[in-house]
Amino acid sequence: MSTGGRLLRHDRRLGRRFVAGADEAGRGCLAGPLVAAAVLLDLERLSRRDVRDLRALNDSKQHDHEAREALYPVVLRVAAKVAVVSRSVHSIDTRGLHKMNIAALRAALLRVACPGAILLSDGFALGDLDGHERRAIVDGDATSAAIAAASIVAKVTRDRYMHRADERHPGWEFAAHVGYSTPEHRAAIRRLGVSPLHRLSFQSMAYQQLDLIETVLDEHAPLDEHSEGPFEVIQAE
Repeated sequence: MSTGGRLLRHDRRLGRRFVAGADEAGRGCLAGPLVAAAVLLDLERLSRRDVRDLRALNDSKQHDHEAREALYPVVLRVAAKVAVVSRSVHSIDTRGLHKMNIAALRAALLRVACPGAILLSDGFALGDLDGHERRAIVDGDATSAAIAAASIVAKVTRDRYMHRADERHPGWEFAAHVGYSTPEHRAAIRRLGVSPLHRLSFQSMAYQQLDLIETVLDEHAPLDEHSEGPFEVIQAE
């Protein structure tokens, strides 16, 4: 059985016609926004073609860039509804990463929810969701088709944004690492300091662990909450 078939089988076993899943991209990054997506699947309306086209569906981390880009339009076509929510670097720094992550996942799920749907999240318990049945699934993006589809949408949306950001903030090579901690990214921070896209709330964790705290403090540029540009679909902070 294909990975997509296995994930769809999980969602069908939930006994609901409508299954919504949510996942995020960018939670562990040094730079760039947090992006959450939610996908609502109407399992009764999936055609044989839809199921066939979803055969490769899996956790976005299991796919390379080309495979995610290929799955992205398939998910948009097959889904009953899709929502994307972003949280800016400014909101992450002022309100906290975990709080913004939960808020983004909740907002995305509520935008696609419909009567009778079950709302699934990847690992994080989200509290009451306006009375909808809800469930947090550990490794949900490798278990549920709806969550895996959301992971594809979130990852592709954020990666496309970071590629555009690379043109606006040259030198940090955002198109190559999309904000994650890589040797090249850390070297760029040591060389250039931080950009308006870097999360300074990570001073107490990532930057310090990477021995970059002095660079961040010395070279900090003022944050610009409007510097991140548009997404394809967005609920702004």
